[in-house]
Amino acid sequence: MLHTEDMVDASQDRPPTPEAAELDYSGRQLGDYQLLRRLGRGAMAEVYLAEQSSLHRQVAVKVLKGNLATDESYVKRFHFEAQAAASLVHANIVQIHEVGCIDGIHYIAQEYVQGQNLRELMVRHGPPDTRLAVNVMRQVAAALYKAGECGIVHRDIKPENIMLAKSGEVKVADFGLSRTMDDGQAVNLTQVGITMGTPLYMSPEQVEGKPLDPRSDIYSFGVTCYHMLAGVPPFRGDTALSVAVQHLKKQPERLEKLRPDLPRALCRIVHKMLAKDPIHRYTSARELLKDLKSLPIDGGDAIDAEGIDQVSEVDVDLIAPEGNEATQRLAAVMKGQSELKPPRRWAFWLAPVVAAGFLLGGGLAWLTRDPWLLADARPGVPKLETIHDQMSYAASIADPDRRIEAWESVITFFEQSEYEAQHRTAKQHLARLYLVNNRYDDALRIFEEFAGLSELEKELKSFGLAGKYIVLSNQGKRQEAQSVFDDWFPLRRDLSDNVLQQLMAERLDAIKRGADRDLRQSIEDVQREWREASETASEAGDMDE
Repeated sequence: MLHTEDMVDASQDRPPTPEAAELDYSGRQLGDYQLLRRLGRGAMAEVYLAEQSSLHRQVAVKVLKGNLATDESYVKRFHFEAQAAASLVHANIVQIHEVGCIDGIHYIAQEYVQGQNLRELMVRHGPPDTRLAVNVMRQVAAALYKAGECGIVHRDIKPENIMLAKSGEVKVADFGLSRTMDDGQAVNLTQVGITMGTPLYMSPEQVEGKPLDPRSDIYSFGVTCYHMLAGVPPFRGDTALSVAVQHLKKQPERLEKLRPDLPRALCRIVHKMLAKDPIHRYTSARELLKDLKSLPIDGGDAIDAEGIDQVSEVDVDLIAPEGNEATQRLAAVMKGQSELKPPRRWAFWLAPVVAAGFLLGGGLAWLTRDPWLLADARPGVPKLETIHDQMSYAASIADPDRRIEAWESVITFFEQSEYEAQHRTAKQHLARLYLVNNRYDDALRIFEEFAGLSELEKELKSFGLAGKYIVLSNQGKRQEAQSVFDDWFPLRRDLSDNVLQQLMAERLDAIKRGADRDLRQSIEDVQREWREASETASEAGDMDE
């Protein structure tokens, strides 16, 4: 039986009311915390970057939304979140510093992670190679191991809740849905209409509303790993309900078929995590860690997993020490520069940054150190051994016309049925290139493909609608463009592509001049969020130099 009260259809995601949009505490002093600017918002709370005055450090402050602060059920759950998360002290878990209420404002002060979440990285860079993926998996598994030892189930493991720090550390965030396994009060706290888990990543037993234990988190993490490695989640549908049914009834396509380059042992690990019956999954994150540690990665030796039974060794070995090569490579990707020279197949991870720089006329002189990235454009595009090498080659071409041909070769030489995620990445690059080279019909064809995706793939759908709007506007088709804009606007916060953000920002300025007060406020709100995200990324880069 489906437990539908734990699911929210993506179509229910509506733009905030003008009143909600105006609730911005930036610049306010909240006890020991000076709120600097808003970082983001969720269903229950808004998150601010803040300066803790007493310790002179930056923290993230989560503030319960004002319209919820008068509801006792929401307030209880908000504080329960802090209590559950505060009991988990681990290097791979976002730490809670304080929970409080000042002048009716309920807040949680927590560790501020410089970087981005796994979802953002996946959208911008596509599937990672084996070494980095396993590095991420080990660190998240270490966090789940700690939570399981404390008797806590996260309930909402998904890419958005896996933070990737600039240092290369991985941290699990938002234990807001977590419950202790023996806490009877938690049942009542789910009845207030809050989304308890995300349908794309829910375990079968969570879909059915059954009691949960750490094996549910292992399933959700398995879905996340599958999504990270394949570039697409194992189950997709037009509604939350259709996805939930697939979690109950359908077997995912074999990962090794989608990514033939992955070690078979790694694919077996992910599919074991995805077993429908909890009995057939890993019984705990401890067992998962054993298998992850024993994987020989990139021809290296397997790590002896016997010490996993020692808690101290788990904490020390799996929090990604600074000297670990995979961690350094993750840090390099997060910083947007190559501190360690990656294999050629890794160059495509940097492709969105490269493409954005060329499209915007930015300088990328630091790339000239790598001879692979200086490959001369030759008549005809060579077919390389793997799709990863083909994407690396495409990212290396400087000439705009040749770069288009190189990205087209990714689609031409490799079947979409086998490499769907890589095809999507290539099409995103081509859509941008077609757009800035005034090949509007070609660009429109790709943007329409993304615009037609399900509401459950918000980032790509927002990308498609924004691009389609820009093309139609440039073609002078104002009525059609307005219709597309109306479809895009509820998804405006899901647009993560820097190039389209800049192009849309210019058009939003023009729209704002003739807009009514409410629309103008909403436009200013999203423009401010885009600017703040850009400033945060810039500051993080400055701190790392």
